[in-house]
Amino acid sequence: MPFHPSHLPGVYRVCMDTGEPGWQLSMPEANPDLLGHLYAGPYAIRHPDLATIVVDADGVAGYILATSDSRGFWEWEEEDWWPALRAQYPKRADDSWNKRIIDLIHAQPQSPADIVESYPAHFHIDLLPRGQGLGLGRALIEGLQQTLRELGVAGLHLDVGKDNENAISFYRHLGFEVAAEAPESYFMTTTL
Repeated sequence: MPFHPSHLPGVYRVCMDTGEPGWQLSMPEANPDLLGHLYAGPYAIRHPDLATIVVDADGVAGYILATSDSRGFWEWEEEDWWPALRAQYPKRADDSWNKRIIDLIHAQPQSPADIVESYPAHFHIDLLPRGQGLGLGRALIEGLQQTLRELGVAGLHLDVGKDNENAISFYRHLGFEVAAEAPESYFMTTTL
């Protein structure tokens, strides 16, 4: 279903629960909002038209969130999203999980310029286990691709961890190819 502001708390929960499974037991001190501030909130707020939320009887079970213009999106984040969060979460000196995520709030990595030039859109997709294996991932990505085509966007990319072999295989099956790599991840692309 289309994004509604009432989905935001559930979207943040899904972001944390999929990004750090079992975090409540392994990292009870973790701030569960931090990952959402990075990888969910700005997309839903800036581009609600490119956000599709999976909702079931238990609430938000997943989402796809995107931007059609990565450069413009990052400029918007610098002006409108990060300043308040950087004030709320100043840099820290400890070695905690919270500190590592806060460091990203202060200097979020961006996709390589040559990737963004040819594949200007990018997205984040997450599904809780109860939403997996139902064909929702494919449907969400294909729906986003259709919307981006209608907007005249030339290409789409994402950043996926090198250790996430299932996701890499899934994206390859949908026509994405590895176009570049970072120390811990691949940038996968597809034309639209």
